[in-house]
Amino acid sequence: MTLEFTKMHGLGNDFIVIDTARNRIGDEKLFSSTYCDRRFGIGADQLLLLDPSDIADFKMRIFNADGSEVEMCGNGIRCIAKYIADKGLSKKKKLAIETLAGIIYPEISNGQIRVNMGKPRLAPADIPARFDGDKVLDAPLTVGGTTYSVTAVSMGNPHCILFVDDLDNCSITTTGPLIEHCEMFPKRTNVEFVRVLNTSHLNVRVWERGSGITLACGTGACAAAVAACLHNRSGRAVTVTLPGGDLFIEWTDTGDVFMTGPAQTVFHGHIAQ
Repeated sequence: MTLEFTKMHGLGNDFIVIDTARNRIGDEKLFSSTYCDRRFGIGADQLLLLDPSDIADFKMRIFNADGSEVEMCGNGIRCIAKYIADKGLSKKKKLAIETLAGIIYPEISNGQIRVNMGKPRLAPADIPARFDGDKVLDAPLTVGGTTYSVTAVSMGNPHCILFVDDLDNCSITTTGPLIEHCEMFPKRTNVEFVRVLNTSHLNVRVWERGSGITLACGTGACAAAVAACLHNRSGRAVTVTLPGGDLFIEWTDTGDVFMTGPAQTVFHGHIAQ
């Protein structure tokens, strides 16, 4: 018996994609932590499972490389949309994908995938984050003996944003995990280090919850754009440059955040079981 998988990536944020209607993987957390390993497995930041859905066209479940399940993944939803199109599973150009963060709507156009990521959530209880007030904007956060000024945003999953002047010397591998596991974020958090280049261009690096440094994070790019706009550091439409490439983020007047970017198939494979 063999299990079919597809390796995909969105700007270098890479995934093992499996259609569960055709493949049984058993314990998802064990499978993810085993096969996302880059030395002993296939290697990926996350495992994406395409499931049937009773309320949308399909359902996407997401498991980090450490086996933890998460609510949403922006690069992952683009890859899932491409996977569905490439496999001929739907003829729709605009899909409805059920996630733990709600129903997300990716649309394929001219080789790019534009996704309505929904409205950002700013109330501490919705992120969740243990800060006072109705928003977490430039709030002091002390970890590892250093106090940082942070902004928190949920894009269906938690994000903590730090604005920095120098991305090359901001100790991502030290500060990232300290903030990820800080008690102020009861479900842990993704951490974005953001340098504002101008009002329409951000440079972002990410420490991703459960995966560590990744080359790109779609929800993180959205959260960074929202945070920059809230602080009047940018407009509502920005290019976000990540180590893996660029995403275009637009926070519309309706309150919805749209993300546009690519998705790529790397290879197809089989696992003997």
